[in-house]
Amino acid sequence: MSNKQGGNPAAMGTKGKRSAKGGPAEEKTEDVLQAVVLADSFQDRFRPFTLEKPRCLLPLANTPLIEYTLEFLAMNGVQEVFLYCGAHTDQIETYIHESPRWSPTSKVCPFSLLEFIRVSDALSIGDFLRDLDKRGLIGGDFVLVHSDLVANVPLDGVLARHRARREANRDAIMTMVLRSGGEGDHRTKSHGITPVFAIEPSKGRCLHYEELHPFQSDHYLTLDPTILEHQEVEIRTDLIDCGIDICTPDVLALWSESFDYELPRKNFLHGVLKDWELNGKLIHADIIDEGYAARASNLQQYDAISKDILGRWTYPLVPDSNLVSSHSYKLSKHGVCLEDGVTVAPSTKISRSVVGKRTSLGKGSVIKNSVIGRRCKIGDNVRVEDSYIWDDVTIEDGATISRSLLAQAVNVGKRCVVPPGSLLSFGVQLDSDIKLRPIPPPMLSLLAEDGSSLNSDTTLVGPAGKGGLYSAILDEDEDIDDADPSILENHLIYSLEGFNVSTSSISSFGSDTSTGSDEAGSQAPSVQTSDVNASRSRLSSFASDSSGGRLGGFHTDAVNGLLDALRADDTSDFDSAKLEFMGLRLANDASDQAMRRAVATAFALHAAELLTPEHGGLEPTKAAERVLTAKKGAAKFIKEVGVGGSLEADQVQFILALQKALLSAPGLESARTGTLLVALLQQLYNKDVLEEDGILSWWTDKRSAEGESMNTVKQKCRVLVEWLETVDEEESEEEEEDDE
Repeated sequence: MSNKQGGNPAAMGTKGKRSAKGGPAEEKTEDVLQAVVLADSFQDRFRPFTLEKPRCLLPLANTPLIEYTLEFLAMNGVQEVFLYCGAHTDQIETYIHESPRWSPTSKVCPFSLLEFIRVSDALSIGDFLRDLDKRGLIGGDFVLVHSDLVANVPLDGVLARHRARREANRDAIMTMVLRSGGEGDHRTKSHGITPVFAIEPSKGRCLHYEELHPFQSDHYLTLDPTILEHQEVEIRTDLIDCGIDICTPDVLALWSESFDYELPRKNFLHGVLKDWELNGKLIHADIIDEGYAARASNLQQYDAISKDILGRWTYPLVPDSNLVSSHSYKLSKHGVCLEDGVTVAPSTKISRSVVGKRTSLGKGSVIKNSVIGRRCKIGDNVRVEDSYIWDDVTIEDGATISRSLLAQAVNVGKRCVVPPGSLLSFGVQLDSDIKLRPIPPPMLSLLAEDGSSLNSDTTLVGPAGKGGLYSAILDEDEDIDDADPSILENHLIYSLEGFNVSTSSISSFGSDTSTGSDEAGSQAPSVQTSDVNASRSRLSSFASDSSGGRLGGFHTDAVNGLLDALRADDTSDFDSAKLEFMGLRLANDASDQAMRRAVATAFALHAAELLTPEHGGLEPTKAAERVLTAKKGAAKFIKEVGVGGSLEADQVQFILALQKALLSAPGLESARTGTLLVALLQQLYNKDVLEEDGILSWWTDKRSAEGESMNTVKQKCRVLVEWLETVDEEESEEEEEDDE
């Protein structure tokens, strides 16, 4: 292996010929598969972490991201790899050269060549690829990927189809590998940006590409009318773009012809397809339904992929495969992967988590759906849920960490509360009894945006703490239209807090719906042609502007729409109702909490209706069962959209909304209100929509007993809660016996 730092590289052994003039390489006589890895994205989506370490070396399930990318290339038979580096190049080179798997002296390295290329003056990916074109290194088809790719899909079939198209037509220059997201809101779909592909399904040809995002004043897609002249056209918003492209050298030539191209999709793909009549080049999409592929392109994708690794969807790219030779993970019960040398107290409860070597977990602590690095010290009675704890972190007794990321060497003092969405960068320290504010999610660092030291804010981190608030997400004077939409995904939760947003882009949230995390799904846009003003689709017409206030209109229209679907006297499933609901959410930019409130209200009102003589006069238990089972997919809809996941806070919000909705149901006696609530909770628990911890957290939440009527209804659920507590105690005893 060699390290090139500028100029045209020398010929690399006998692996193909280079043009004497430094132009495009001649076609190789050998069938050598090459790959180009983009190790710098020129983005700040992982700041402040990437101020000190490149994205490709950040740990994902305790394994550096670049390990997954290189392993994917190796398993697909790539022989030559060109690694384009920008920021922190020295760290990347050092890591590769010291790796037993990838270093130049390694006898097990699967690549015949791994070459670093530095471009010190590059400002975009476009600069990288224009430089690559000048170097003349590429001699045939090559795989273009980013260094944050996690994938296990085989490329042999994709390559064969690409080469067949290329053989039939030399203008077929590129094949994108896209992954079908299936029905519903797959967690690895982008939230900030919705990619829209117009595809000719019979040929797999991509005809148009565009991106929609919440900052837009409308959500329309403009198509050239000639696209609709094709016999078949599919507008796809369900596809997951994993950033795997099979390219020919002609792709690099197109990059060199236009210095306006900076981004592979928004600029290059959109531009080439838009100017197809001028360039004549064809780009195809190969949509895969099996295997796994996703990019950790922002923190929400990082979170989603981590969850998939914990769920083993990425096999064999899982912790106990020990991709790094020094790792020693072993899979045990409850989905737990522990390295050698982990100390776990007998009373510690741990499930579906990864824990690194020489980490200690104190007594009475709960670790759930989390990744904890090496040499960490977790004290007694600590709760870590849905979080990522990197190496050498100390969390002292009684602290609570929820859906947050703590970088290397962070110290959290006793009884601290780190709320969902928090980001604590390298070396941040919180004094004891610090409770960080939840909105906006705190982003703490020792470094400012320009890399200089930040003065510690003792009002935030305490007298003995270290760190300050990292720079604001968006400056007040910055035009919202100029912002990167994926900035909304710079936390582990989707948040619009902190933005100077005009009413023409994103609506302001009402006071009763502005708390909690906000997840935007990938909804289908309305479509217009450039010559004809198409009428709004049913998705848009479902949103009514007749109500006072935009969110008030969302709640009224959403509840009425769902009630109509629940009342319909047919056997249809809930898919169409879900589609309409998500379209309404898109049109109103509604928050997650607004969605929970609407879903809870609709199902509560319909359940209350079923108690009345005109709707059947059912008993509460039968009414609760009927409202969840009469329509196929209704319970799944509540779980995926209404509750929105397994976070206790989300489940508590949903139950509170259900409780309040039942209290407001017309004609429902207070005694039957409580009975109906407990019946609904029982059904939702049995159908795995609500979890035991969520119901118990609601029971202890002060909001569940605010006012006499709320408390009266709540007390009807005491029997259910006591039963759940008994089950929890029995499970704890069984786990302790198993540990012994």
